[in-house]
Amino acid sequence: MPASEEITNSTLYHETKLGRVYLGDSLCTLTERLTPRSVDLIVTSPPFGLVRKKDYGNVDSSEYVEWFRSFGKLFHRILKPSGSLVIDIGGAWIPGQPTRSLYHFELLLMLCRECKFHLAQELFWWNPAKLPTPAEWVTVRRIRVKDAINCVWWLSPTPWPKASNRRVLAPYSDAMRGLLKNGYRAKLRPSGHDISDKFAVNNGAAIPPNLIAVAHTESNSYYQRYCKEQGIKPHPARFPAELPEFFIRMLTDPRDLVVDPFAGSCVTGEVAERLGRRWLCAELREDYLKGAVGRFKRPPDVDSKSGKKASNDAFYKVFHPSACWNGNGEPPLPRDGGKTRARARKRAARGPKAKEP
Repeated sequence: MPASEEITNSTLYHETKLGRVYLGDSLCTLTERLTPRSVDLIVTSPPFGLVRKKDYGNVDSSEYVEWFRSFGKLFHRILKPSGSLVIDIGGAWIPGQPTRSLYHFELLLMLCRECKFHLAQELFWWNPAKLPTPAEWVTVRRIRVKDAINCVWWLSPTPWPKASNRRVLAPYSDAMRGLLKNGYRAKLRPSGHDISDKFAVNNGAAIPPNLIAVAHTESNSYYQRYCKEQGIKPHPARFPAELPEFFIRMLTDPRDLVVDPFAGSCVTGEVAERLGRRWLCAELREDYLKGAVGRFKRPPDVDSKSGKKASNDAFYKVFHPSACWNGNGEPPLPRDGGKTRARARKRAARGPKAKEP
C-alpha cells in the first residue's frame, strides 16, 4: 500500500441521508464513532489472505488470523446481541502446489473460540462467471477444477440473532411448479424424511439454499462508467450488490444500523441506503472512496414500492457432475498427480531424442 494513501485517523469523507463514509483505519473509526451494542449488522468482504499481493493491500494468509483478531473482538463489542456478522472470504492456494490454504477456516475457528461468536450458518457465494483459475492447475495441467466459490460466514453474538428467510424467498423451480400443479402423494421417503401433505401447499416462493448464485459481471455499471468519466481506477475486488442485499434484507429492519469496516467502493453503503437502513462505512484508501462517491450520485433505478434494484434477474443451473461424461475413452490419469506438465511427461515417455549422425 502506498504510504501517501495510508490514513491512520478517521475523517468524514461523504454523507448521505442515511449514512456516512469515513476515511481512515476502521479500528479507529468504529471505536470512535460507535458505542457498544449499537450495530445490527456488520457485512463485509475484507482483503483476502492471498498468496499473491493485490493492489488493495491484502495480508499474507499465514498472518491473516493474527491480523484479524483485533477486528473480531471489536465486532463482538459493537454488535447488538440480536445482531449478525457476515464475512465474505475467498480461499487461497499453497504456493507452488495444487493444495488449499486453511486460513479462512482458521479465521472462523478463531472468531468462534476466542471472540465468542456463534456460527449461525455457513453460506457459499458461487460466481458462475468466474474465470478458470488458478490457470496452472486448472487450464494447463488440468488437475483441479476452477475455484468459483467464496465462503460466507454468518456469525452472531448469541445463538438467536434476528432473521427471517421470508425476506429472501426464491421463485419455485420448474419441477416444484409441476408438483404443485399435478399434486403430490404424502409419504415417508427412503431417507427417513416424512413428507406431509403440507409439502404440496403453494406458498408463492421457495426457501433459498445456502448457495448464493450471483454472476460477477459488472462491466457497464453506473459505478464503472462514473470511474471512467472521472479518470478513477475502479476498486479491483468489489463484491456484487446482490450479496450484501441478501443479508441486509434477511437480517435487518428499516432504520437498523449496517456497518462495513472494509468498504472499498461502498457497495454495502449503496445497498443499505436503497433499502432504508442507516449505515456506516470505513475505508483506508482515499483513491477507492473517490469512485465510491459516484454510487450515491446515480439516478434512481429502484422500484419505489419494493425498494428492489431494477435489473434483469438471471437464474443459474448447477449441472450434473456427469453431464459431459463420454464413457471411458480418456487417457489414463497421470501417475504423479500432475506434478510434471503433460508435455514433459510425453517427452519422458518417448525417451531421449536420438542424435543426428
